[in-house]
Formats: sequence, structure tokens, C-alpha cells
Amino acid sequence: MSNGGNRFIVAHNRTQPLDSFSQKVQLKKGMLYTFSAWLQVSEGSDTVSVMFKTKRNEMVRGGQVIAKHGCWTLLKGGIAANFSSPVEILFESKNSAEEIWADNISLQPFTKKQWRSLQDASIERVRKRRVRFQITHVNETALKGAKVITRPIKLNFPFGCGMNHYILTNEDYQSWFVSRFKFTTFTNEMKWYSTEKKQGEENYTIADAMLKFTQENDISVRGHNIFWDDPKYQPDWVRTLSPADLTKAAAKRMKSVVSRYKGELIAWDVMNENLHFHFYEDKFGENASAVAYATAYELDPEPKLFLNEFNTIEYSGDEASNPAKYIKKLKEILSFPGVSGMSAAIGLQGHFASGQPNLAYMRSGLDLLATTGLPIWLTEASVDPQPSQAEYLEEVLREAYSHPAVEGIIMFSGPAQAGFNATTLADETFKNTAAGDVVDKLIQEWGTGPNIATADSRGIVDISLHHGDYDVTVTHPLIHSPITLNLSVKKDFSLETIHVKMHA
Repeated sequence: MSNGGNRFIVAHNRTQPLDSFSQKVQLKKGMLYTFSAWLQVSEGSDTVSVMFKTKRNEMVRGGQVIAKHGCWTLLKGGIAANFSSPVEILFESKNSAEEIWADNISLQPFTKKQWRSLQDASIERVRKRRVRFQITHVNETALKGAKVITRPIKLNFPFGCGMNHYILTNEDYQSWFVSRFKFTTFTNEMKWYSTEKKQGEENYTIADAMLKFTQENDISVRGHNIFWDDPKYQPDWVRTLSPADLTKAAAKRMKSVVSRYKGELIAWDVMNENLHFHFYEDKFGENASAVAYATAYELDPEPKLFLNEFNTIEYSGDEASNPAKYIKKLKEILSFPGVSGMSAAIGLQGHFASGQPNLAYMRSGLDLLATTGLPIWLTEASVDPQPSQAEYLEEVLREAYSHPAVEGIIMFSGPAQAGFNATTLADETFKNTAAGDVVDKLIQEWGTGPNIATADSRGIVDISLHHGDYDVTVTHPLIHSPITLNLSVKKDFSLETIHVKMHA
């Protein structure tokens, strides 16, 4: 019992990481379960995970948090039940000398239908606003049957797709892309190993041509990437450089690519996969990443600068990049001199492997990352090939779109002719795959198509519109001249009834 009289449970005399209090529950296949608990440790701080132990003694991590002594910290997580079975819920702390304290532990079940209902309600609340039109004749008579047609000019939520060099020579690919997307990331063409295959021989021809194509078609581009911390993906010649020569080469790369595209990109992935790998930290010291962000910001202060990582929301078993560790790394970068004022952002790749995506864990991760107040993007969303790929892709995209902290989604997918063989949206003849049908349906549903509504007997039309700018046309069978107007629907949109008076 605390000094204030609050009762909580304590696991003490621990000798193993999994020594803790536990409880058995029955999971039902196909259900989603959200989990939460308030946690402390008896001294210092340590990562505490909630674990689901199956009857086969398999351990499934459902979430984690950095718990501290002296303050209660909320652990949020969950599990997608791919089986009907009893499981044992327990906690893990690697430091077995510490006690684990817990209070208010909760496990809540949801059917997929209930989960979808919550997503839809959130989309209605955070992505759309209701607009009312009242259509009358000049003599104030209500014009029943008037048509209000809203056509989006520009939507405020970026929903895009990766692009590769095949776009330069394949007209079918060009038409396919331009008809759907206004945001992209070049999958490989801006990376160091693409632009400087031999030391001292920079070649931006392909990236430049792709950027020209996007600009001609009003497509915004995320820069990907300045550096990649994985040793495997350095240019071959970089891996053999001495520390002094690497310092010069990295400085040249940074200045070359950022300066070249200054003012032309909406974002940069500065140090890619910085939680899993540490090639540059090993060479330059622990502040290597922070220095890279500070330098990129100095060279071009306009783009959002992303920490781009995988398995932060898609796989709970990867401890290297869990949301708590992501935030810890982000804080280290943002505390470094030279980044004050930098437009930082959270990049979550979102590569989902086979099996039902754990949307409960995904949502808990987004919730935790949202506490930073920084914009979140899914930067490379994909789902591995499997019989339910299209269904799972839709679940992932809806979950991201419905979360209020997510400000953009880029998929790493596309047509088979361009070599996209993981999440393929169109076959060799550019006929939609099932996954492509899902994407086209969401593009339409999320507001890119025209919306036609008919006035009731009072001349009133109520429409729920996604945030963005619209051309509005109002027509009526008895009125020869339609009325046109412009409308901007934003997040903070607050507008009384729009009165439209029509002349015969």
C-alpha cells in the first residue's frame, strides 16, 4: 500500500527475468485484445514487457515500457489472437534484482467489426468535417432536389506510393502512378550506393530525371535517404575507408545530396534504421546521428527530418526498435546542439510480415509515439504476400489513417512491371491485384472522387468532407446557370450553414 492508501501488486524476491505475478485468460481466435497496466520498479529504471505465454510455452511480447521508481508509467500493448487458447499473462524485467510493481491491469477484447467501427468513428472525427449547404431561390424558396457536387482540388492528408526508375521509361507505369498519387519516395535512387557507386564519381542523372517527372506532375517527394546505418548497405568503397577518409567522404555526401535538392523535397530520412544499426556511431562516436541531423538542418532547414525505422509498430518481438526505445533515441538526437528549431518527424516503415497484423500493438505504439507531439508517417507500408494480403493491407492502412497523430502514409508497393513483387498492386498488364483494388477503394473513400448530394425539402444538404480544398458546383433542374464556389475544409474548420441563392 502506498503512503496515499493506494493498493498495488508487487513481485519481489525475483531471480529470473520472467518472475512476476500472472493470470490465465482464454483468448479467442480472430479477436484483438488491448492491454494496459501502470508500472513501477523498486529502484532506478528498466524496460518491463508484458508477455503472453501460450500452452506450448511460447512467449509473445505484447508491449513494453521503460518503468521507473518513484512514478507510475503506463504500459500499453496488445495481441491479435491467431488461435483460440488459454494464455498466461505475466511481466518480464531483465534486471531480476528489481521488484515489479503494477496497478490497474486491463485486457479488453474486440471483434474485428468492433475495431472497424472504432476506426470509422475516429476517421470521421479527425479526418473529416461536416458541411451544411442551404440552397434557395432568390426569393428564399427552398430548392428541393438541388445537386451539390464537391470535387477535391487538393486533399490535406498525404497518401502516396514508392516509385522507382522504371517510371522514366514505362508510360503505362507513369499513367498508373499519376492517376492515383501525389506523394512519393524514391525507393533506391537517392541512396548513396546509387549516386556514388565509385568514389568521387557522383551521378544524379536518374534521381534528377525522376524528380523532374514528379515536379511536372505535381507530386511531392520525400528524400530517402542521406545515410543508412546498416553496414551492408554502404557503397562498397565506403566500407574500406580509414576513419579520416570516411569523415571526408560522409561530409561530402551530406553536402552534395542535401544542397542539390534544397527546396525541392518535403522530407529527408537522415540516418536510416538508426536503432537497429550503428555503422556511423562505431566510426564517429555516439553522437554521429545527432551531428548528421544538425548538419542536414543547417544545409536545408525546410524539410521534415525523419528518424526512419522498422518493427517499431509492426512486430512486438523486436526489442531494438520498440516505441519506448525509439522515443529514447529521438530525445538523444533532439537534445544535441544545432537541432533547435529543426522540424523533426517520426518515420515508421510499416513492413508487416505474414499473419494477422497486431493492430492492438500497432495502435498502442502510435499512442506512445504521439506523446512526443511530433508528426508520424508510415513511410514504407507493405504486407508480405499471403492469401489474406489484401485484407491485411487494408487493416494496416485504415489503422494508420484513423490515428490522429499519423500525418502521412507512403506505401512501398506498385505494379509488377516495375519490379514490385512483395506488395504488388497491378499485374504485368496493369490489371489491379486484390491489393490494388483495396488501395483504389481507399483512395476513393478517403475523398479523391467527386461527391454528389441532393437537397432535401428544406433545400439543405449535409456532407461530411475530408480535410482539403474543393471546387463546389450547385445545380437544379429549374435553374439554367449553376453556381460555383471554392471551399477549404481544414482540421479546425468551423463554419455555419453555407447559403447558396440561385437565379432562374
